[in-house]
Amino acid sequence: MQSTNGMVQNGAPSCSNGSTENGHGDAENGFFLNHPNQEIVRLIGQFLKNEGLTKTCESLMDESGCRLDHPAAEKFRQHVMDGDWSKADHDLQELRPLLGQDTNILEMKFLILEQKYLEFLEEGRVLDALHVLRNELTPLQHNTARVHQLSSFMMCSNTDELLERTNWEGKGIQSRMVLMNKLQSYLPPTIMLPPNRLQELLNQALELQVLRCSHHNTTRGVSLSEASLLVDHVCLKSSFPIYTIQVLNDHCDEVWFCSFSPDGTKLATGSKDQNVIIWDVDPETCTLSLKKVLEGHNTGVAYISWNPDSTHLIACGPDESPEVWLWNIETEVFLKVTQSADDALVCCAWHKDGTKFVVGGVRGHFYQCDLKGNVLDSWEGVRVNGLWCRQDGKTVLASDTHHRIRGYIFEEVADQQIIQEDHPIMSFTVDKKDRLALLNVATQGVHLWDIKDKCLVRKYQGVTQGHFTIHSTFGGVNQDFIASGSEDNQVYIWHIRNEQPIATLQGHTRTVNCVSWNPVYHHMLVSVSDDCTIRVWGPKDKMPKPTGVAS
Repeated sequence: MQSTNGMVQNGAPSCSNGSTENGHGDAENGFFLNHPNQEIVRLIGQFLKNEGLTKTCESLMDESGCRLDHPAAEKFRQHVMDGDWSKADHDLQELRPLLGQDTNILEMKFLILEQKYLEFLEEGRVLDALHVLRNELTPLQHNTARVHQLSSFMMCSNTDELLERTNWEGKGIQSRMVLMNKLQSYLPPTIMLPPNRLQELLNQALELQVLRCSHHNTTRGVSLSEASLLVDHVCLKSSFPIYTIQVLNDHCDEVWFCSFSPDGTKLATGSKDQNVIIWDVDPETCTLSLKKVLEGHNTGVAYISWNPDSTHLIACGPDESPEVWLWNIETEVFLKVTQSADDALVCCAWHKDGTKFVVGGVRGHFYQCDLKGNVLDSWEGVRVNGLWCRQDGKTVLASDTHHRIRGYIFEEVADQQIIQEDHPIMSFTVDKKDRLALLNVATQGVHLWDIKDKCLVRKYQGVTQGHFTIHSTFGGVNQDFIASGSEDNQVYIWHIRNEQPIATLQGHTRTVNCVSWNPVYHHMLVSVSDDCTIRVWGPKDKMPKPTGVAS
């Protein structure tokens, strides 16, 4: 409907001729556009006009009976781009019935006067700028703090200083386009389309396709300039770390644990053979090479925790180990940390600043220590089998024999319930955002918990989890993937949002005890097993080439 001043009421469709009750077009020739199609035509028209195809846009609008923008809005935009501020202000008053709240008009007027003021300053018209400040901006009584800031720009000695202090591009098309985009956010889309709306929708579609891509594991973004709109985005499965790159047999007994260093350049593996082996990572070939062997762990090595500096690590033994080993892997200097021969210290974790760590065990021993192994604090009566230090630098998450995870703050002697399971928690880890916890639960499998909302998010299918200690991991560029060992000798990989595995990796011949995903080189995954081997998984193009084959 049109009012007497020729303006469409708020929410009315932007089509002018050939209108019918439910659509628009040329009724005589059987041409008909429903409301969604009208919007599509407007989006295409805006794109054509932005690309300089003005005549094509006009032809499309004329034939479809649609209107790209409201005439008053088009006039307003032209006056803003021309820097005709008095006419732009008059246009605002004409647009007022379409905008609803007066606060929109006030903010839009403020933005226009701000641009007018800055342009006067740049031109050296100080008195004109002062007039705008005193007689136009100040009386609005809007955004007083910004008005005070604008007044300080009067003291700029030259144009360069003005542009630097204001972070403004100066008088011209670019700054006025920025202004117009801000103003446009206050106009209903029925009156004027948001800037570059078609490109925005296409970018959103690409983002959704990336989210739905089950194997997307790259830091490289997907943009309109590179992607094809003719097919959906899909990452090739061959680029995912599901192919055996290397099998290492340097341990002479069951391998219980593996962990990449925080900087991604080293891997530590712990074994029943009483050794920790440190491996150098070659991200180009996706392979490991032996760096050094740390010997003397009398009861074997069942758990390892890296210091954030990627130089120190702590190694823990299995159930009956009364001590942990604190190593500097570069100097091979180690320190045994123990309080009593009755201790059974099976787990450990570093605080995020790397100056303190916690150790615990199933006999009720739970300590916080410094780098010299001195016990700073202790917590009595907590039978701990898993630990993690949160990013706040003080909270320690501990899984215990009551099938729960609680948060402990040693300095405040405070604790709180976080997670309660119905079955024993064999191991757990937390993602880098400190929001999600991944649990391996006896007879149940792998569970994902939200530790902020304290709720179970997802149960992952396929894995065989009995009463062996199996360690799972988050992985991928954005930690969108989860991998776990299994008692059926396989490695399972899931996308974090899907319960069903996207890959099942075969090769081990006994229980897979632990999986570690490289935190820096995301195309690299490692698993260790009771079959005494370490397997490196990578993309297909990293697989070793067959030897003895003629090229």
